[in-house]
Amino acid sequence: MSLEVNGELVPVGGGDSIPLVRESMTVGRRESCDIPMRWPNVSALHCELTFKEGYWTITDKGSTNGIKVNGQRVPKKLLHPGDTITIAKHSYTIEYSAPERTSAILEMMEDDVMAQSLLEKAGLEKPRREREERPRRKAAFDPGDFLLQEDDK
Repeated sequence: MSLEVNGELVPVGGGDSIPLVRESMTVGRRESCDIPMRWPNVSALHCELTFKEGYWTITDKGSTNGIKVNGQRVPKKLLHPGDTITIAKHSYTIEYSAPERTSAILEMMEDDVMAQSLLEKAGLEKPRREREERPRRKAAFDPGDFLLQEDDK
């Protein structure tokens, strides 16, 4: 069985390249990840690489140490050939052949500029994690219940 290779991750500083053979590939410390990275500073499920419309995208999956693209911490980013990806201090260059398309398609695939704060972009603040909405319990004691209203005087 032959798998179509849609690019590769080339370790910065040398080492074996990692072929990108699926449209969606998970990266993390778990054995079940498509690209296992067994370093303590890599989260169990660190990030995901997705190949769509001829372009790769990287998405942080709530990792502790985050991901960077070309030195900038990002929650999600469209990757261009030659971009440097840093996964918890381990850097790779992504190499693939991007299709020739108009810049309008690239702009649509890029993230919303307002989706991330400047502190997050600078790596000074952890990204906001997606939280499940939990119903809040009502406090047993509400001091407002004992305040006198204008009508109560």
